[in-house]
This record gives sequence, C-alpha cells and structure tokens, in this order.
Amino acid sequence: MRYVALGDSYTIGTSVAEAESWPAQLAARLDGVGLVANLGVNGYTSRDLIERELPELAGLEPELVTVLIGVNDVVQGVPDAEYAANVGLILDGVLEHVAADAAVCIATPDYTLTPRGSQFGDPMEQSDRIVRVNAILAEACRQRGIAFVPDIFEISHGVTDDASLVAGDGLHPSGAQYRLWTDAIEPAVRRAIERGA
Repeated sequence: MRYVALGDSYTIGTSVAEAESWPAQLAARLDGVGLVANLGVNGYTSRDLIERELPELAGLEPELVTVLIGVNDVVQGVPDAEYAANVGLILDGVLEHVAADAAVCIATPDYTLTPRGSQFGDPMEQSDRIVRVNAILAEACRQRGIAFVPDIFEISHGVTDDASLVAGDGLHPSGAQYRLWTDAIEPAVRRAIERGA
C-alpha cells in the first residue's frame, strides 16, 4: 500500500532522525505499507500544503494519505474561517486520490508547554487557538467520513512531566514522543487498511 504523508514540521519530524518521524515509525509497524513520500515541510501552513503538497499526489498514486496541518496557521494568526476553508480544500483534494476510508487526519499538538513554546505568543491564547484548529479539522473530517486522531494534543501535554518527550531544539517532539503518537495513530490506520482490503 502506497502511503503519502502531508503536513508540516510535525509530519517531516523536524529535529529528529528521519526514521523517528511518526510516519516512518507508522510504516515500519505495518506490513505491506510503504512510505513512498513524506511531503511535510517545516513552517508550512494549510495554504502551503494546498499549493505545494497536494499537486504532488497525482504523480505519487497514493493508496493511503495522512494529514496533519495547522500549527503554523496558529503561529501566523490565520483566521479560523480561512483555515476552515483551506482544510476543506485539502480534504477534498485528498479525496480526489483516495477514498475517505484511506485517509486519516491527526490533531496538532500543544507546543506551548515546551521550553521554547512561549516564544510564539501568549501560551494560553496559542493553546486555545490550537484547540480551535483541531476542532475545525475534526469537524471537516466528520463531514467527509475521514478518521480523525485527537489524542495527539493530550499526549503532547506529557512534556511537562517528561523532558525526554521534547527534541533537542526545545520545541518539537522527540522520537520518544512520536512513538506515543504512532501508538495512537496506528489503530486508525489499521482500520483504514482493513476497510480498503
């Protein structure tokens, strides 16, 4: 099964080894699933994903797609309505290439609790915006019958008790945290694979 991951720094795995990114860990756990492309790029917003990642899907011929996007929309102050419109375009674009059963969306983590998280604005306001972004993506998925994995937000709160869950840059998740993400994402992807079998 040809797997393509779409997203931002959390998808590409900024500050960890390539094999420690959650898409790589996920593919390693699933027999018959090959990560043919991780298109995540550090700093990408939902608009960047539309303009630069979606067009690549046609040539990659995916059979499974994951989407995690939103943190840079929060950081850059993209209005909720604009993010919601972009998410609609992203998911509809994904559905031009795979069935709803073969797409899985992942919540954005709460970076405000990391050592460097407070550098991006008022932590409480930023955290509230992440919650809203996740709710927007979850609703867009519900409307289209796409699986959504909300657990990532809660998992990211573990950094307050365990510094090993933060990468060396003091902002992004470590490979250990991405392993916990993979634990949460894997069941949804397995269900998608079973439905598509």
